[in-house]
Amino acid sequence: MCGIVGYIGNQDAYPILIKGLHRLEYRGYDSAGVALINPHGQLNIYKAKGKVSELEKFAEDKDISGHIGIAHTRWATHGEPNQVNAHPHFSESEQLAIIHNGIIENYALLKEGLMQHGYTFRSTTDTEVLIQLIEYTQRTSKTDLRTAVQLALNQVVGAYAIAVLDKQHPDTIVAARKGSPLVVGVGDNEYFLASDATPIVEYTDKVIYIEDEEIVLLKKGEEPQITTISNVSKTPEIKKLEITLNQLEKGGYAHFMLKEIFEQPQTLRVSMRGRVNIDRDCIALSGFIDNRERFLNAKRIIITACGTSWHAGLIAMYCIEEFARIPVEVEYSSEFRYRKPVINKDDVVIAISQSGETADTLAAIRLAKDAGAFIFSICNVVGASIPRLSDSGCYTHVGPEIGVASTKAFTAQVTALIMLSLCIGKEKGTLDNESYLRILRELGNIPDHISKVLQQNDRLARFAQMFTYAQNFIYLGRGYNYPVALEGALKLKEISYIHAEGYPAAEMKHGPIALISQEMPVVVIAPHGSTYDKIVSNIQEIKARQGKIISIVTEGDTQVTEMSDFCIPIPKTEECLTPILSVIPLQLLAYHIAVAKERDVDQPRNLAKSVTVE
Repeated sequence: MCGIVGYIGNQDAYPILIKGLHRLEYRGYDSAGVALINPHGQLNIYKAKGKVSELEKFAEDKDISGHIGIAHTRWATHGEPNQVNAHPHFSESEQLAIIHNGIIENYALLKEGLMQHGYTFRSTTDTEVLIQLIEYTQRTSKTDLRTAVQLALNQVVGAYAIAVLDKQHPDTIVAARKGSPLVVGVGDNEYFLASDATPIVEYTDKVIYIEDEEIVLLKKGEEPQITTISNVSKTPEIKKLEITLNQLEKGGYAHFMLKEIFEQPQTLRVSMRGRVNIDRDCIALSGFIDNRERFLNAKRIIITACGTSWHAGLIAMYCIEEFARIPVEVEYSSEFRYRKPVINKDDVVIAISQSGETADTLAAIRLAKDAGAFIFSICNVVGASIPRLSDSGCYTHVGPEIGVASTKAFTAQVTALIMLSLCIGKEKGTLDNESYLRILRELGNIPDHISKVLQQNDRLARFAQMFTYAQNFIYLGRGYNYPVALEGALKLKEISYIHAEGYPAAEMKHGPIALISQEMPVVVIAPHGSTYDKIVSNIQEIKARQGKIISIVTEGDTQVTEMSDFCIPIPKTEECLTPILSVIPLQLLAYHIAVAKERDVDQPRNLAKSVTVE
């Protein structure tokens, strides 16, 4: 959830660390801090509540010299967001400093033991407990820092990605991970350390992905040394980054979110490239082809995900059951992992995660893997933990998504899941060839259809101004577009802080209709399809109670258009593909309402991009 970054080399560390924190600020922005060892061997820590810019202001007149340092941007877990609880944290002697992403679950027990040994604590964080434990271990065991970290982590229950400095060894960073991501960038006689590759790509395209329960020692002038917390040596494997620096810039857009909404025609083309072949009338997914029998023999498919990815999984349930006739269950990872689920060896578990580091989803697939199920993942970040733990999978290849509210990742996940559904249905013979070819060919038109929807951006921006007054929204959809209603409501909640709920349209009569009034905007997703007549009836029920109707309709629609206060047309497409189009105006609507309310669109309060803790 938090962002960590480190540097050791010949360059000034501070500018690299600050730039890295800005790149990682989507992971948390409650507070920020930096620790540097200056050329005289002094370990300096500077911290500030708020965003990285506040840290920069605080450090303006401070000694920021040094060629080694670690830095942190925080999403608060233990302890309120303030300067004292901000990272890095000193050990009691102020010889050691630590940054940490994760949660130490047994921190209270460890803290009690340390207090009995005379240790005092400045903060209310679990992280300070860890650095005190490392120092205590180092002193009592009379060992080096890496061994002290190793011994301390063997006493820890929880998740962590940490980096530790020791002012007595100003040429060394010790880092470790379990359940939280960590990557090392390998430069020319210099090393970079970060939660993900975004702070590294500017300096090198060579990286080492640190695995769970591994400790890495980075020492100037030496090769990285990796051992496990069980003291087993590992050989570092250097990989090449696929992202570019241009992907991390706003490119003239006001916000990353708007840029990422407008990138969707191109990102879906890239995601389908080499997979959807219109000329040959086929879809080629290597993750399916290489594991064809596991899918064809599956008695059940379980989809596990969180947030927006869970909504993509709901759409996949409709597709897989319609095309492949395999029963599908869609589970919140956070619930699935704790409810003692029944998992069989002939089950296929599909894990969906933009970052590939979502803690609950990681735990869910470990549970399923232990039960013998086949694990297939849909992920955007190459080399992330979830795809590495999976038996097979499909990368979405949409590039970095910096805006906290997911947009392009969602449409790519839905596209990948539709492609997988078509592959299974065709191979099983449960989807007739005519339908397969029709949907396949229309899939190739989707990027152009999205471009057409995006042309309504200015109109939506003007319209959104009318809804800054709203305290609540209702989103309604049926069939394939019920999950889109959920996703549209989530987007509005995330970035505008307006309460919104999504419902199956027919369920409105079972409670939510009591909320309908002139003050209640109701967004209805009503493209032409098998449930069109039913949703028309639902709209009439809302109109009878003077509700304000915002509708998403198929181009040329007249019936729903006449009943709506505001109407957004989308191109006609196959019913199973409508969610990829109908979600676009909902993304734009949420964005423009949030902008009109002067919200921080890219970094909404209390949220972070990647949820790597429970």
